[in-house]
Order: sequence, then C-alpha cells, then structure tokens
Amino acid sequence: MSPLLVAAAPAGTAQVAVPVQNPTPPPGQGEEFGKASPVALVVILALAVATIVLIRGMSKRIRRLPASFDAQEPEKKAEKADGGTA
Repeated sequence: MSPLLVAAAPAGTAQVAVPVQNPTPPPGQGEEFGKASPVALVVILALAVATIVLIRGMSKRIRRLPASFDAQEPEKKAEKADGGTA
C-alpha cells in the first residue's frame, strides 16, 4: 500500500474534517501585541527634536563660559582686601 493512499473507513462511520487553526495567544497578548503604532513614531520624533534643541542650547552656553575661572579670583581677593563688598 502506498503511503499517499488512505485506507477506506468501514461503511457506517462518519468522518469530520476540521481545518487547522492558529493556537490562541497567551493572556494579555492579542493579535496586536508587539506591533508599534503611529503614536510611538510621533513620540520618538518629539524626543529626538527635544534632545537636539537641548544640545544646541547647552553648546551655546558652554561657548560663553570663560576658558578659566582662576583669572577672576585675584580680583575678588583684592576687592576684599580693600574693604569692598563683593
């Protein structure tokens, strides 16, 4: 007998064909689980823009800082020695 052939069922028995279905997902994980929504893209782009703006602002502030703060110290000491208030 060929493996592709199926033995005939005896007369009088009923056979039911059931199509194969996907198993049910675990609780809390429906069909949409793990798929990103367009809202996530908007949130990520907004965070990227905010980061760029903050980096540019801090770069400008850092450029305005003096190279060294030591040069200002002797002037303040001289003012205090003269009796001036700082």
